[in-house]
Amino acid sequence: MNFSSTFYPPVPIKKGQVLQERGAYNSDVYYVEEGLLRSYSIDEKGKEHVFMFGPKGWIVGDTVAIDEPCDLYIDALEDSIVKVVDKEAAIFKSNEHNSLFKRINILQKRIILLMSAPAKERYHYFMTTYPNINQRVPQKMIASYLGLTPETLSKIKKELLYKKKDSFLNLD
Repeated sequence: MNFSSTFYPPVPIKKGQVLQERGAYNSDVYYVEEGLLRSYSIDEKGKEHVFMFGPKGWIVGDTVAIDEPCDLYIDALEDSIVKVVDKEAAIFKSNEHNSLFKRINILQKRIILLMSAPAKERYHYFMTTYPNINQRVPQKMIASYLGLTPETLSKIKKELLYKKKDSFLNLD
């Protein structure tokens, strides 16, 4: 079965629209044709933790079993167009797994980085993985994704900016 044939027609999604809530029994995944989605959790203190961003060409969904309640919220950070596909069809009936493998690979690397890498390395990985998102989402969401406070992220960005300026000035 062709992966693209399991999609429903494209659906326009408005910025801020919630596609999935924690605890829901949702068996859909979302292929982003345009725009930007995110998946996130909210801890017991009400703090959001960004799990991943889903720019154009990415698949966003919850990896819990089809008969279990979802762990993640999914919403649109920009007006978007998504194709919705049944999770079971996407996982079990498809021969085209590139997007799914890419997502799993990104998540695996992120988990390893969060467990062991310094903050600067996590930020560098973010910028390499999501080169066009930095200006599209609030810095507090990027900090959340990296497991940093917004203040720490700001310090890292300033340090990197100063290093670039110093490199540029010492070219003579």
